[in-house]
Amino acid sequence: MSLEEKIMEDLKIAMKAQDKASMRGLRAVKSALLLLKTDGSGKEITPEREIQLLQKLVKQRRESIAIFEKENRTDLAEVEKEEVAVIEKYLPEALSAEDLEKLVKEIISSSGASSMKDMGKVIGLASKELAGKADGRAISEMVKKCLAEL
Repeated sequence: MSLEEKIMEDLKIAMKAQDKASMRGLRAVKSALLLLKTDGSGKEITPEREIQLLQKLVKQRRESIAIFEKENRTDLAEVEKEEVAVIEKYLPEALSAEDLEKLVKEIISSSGASSMKDMGKVIGLASKELAGKADGRAISEMVKKCLAEL
């Protein structure tokens, strides 16, 4: 079952249950998928692109949450948090810090990186390999930490 089919099924269930938070989150995903399909690029929608899309939606909402909390708009921040919770259900399980560190160290050793000068190369490889499993910021911070230890 594709992500789009899964979203449609879950949206029907949420509508029957009148779960407003789930409906908002699922409609946002549905809309983003539709925009991705009709963007004119001609690229096929792969599971990797779907994961990137979901991560983008979560990132946007987290940025909004930070802004709303800074402006003391907890009511709006709460709405965004509910949507994040719904969207995250469709993302693969995130790596723990220990697992991320282990994988980054493996990538560093396999790439032959020896100093901070190789950071860009390592981040590129790590981002490609860990796409969907870890946040870009977490990958970047872990690469910096591991390269600093060399």
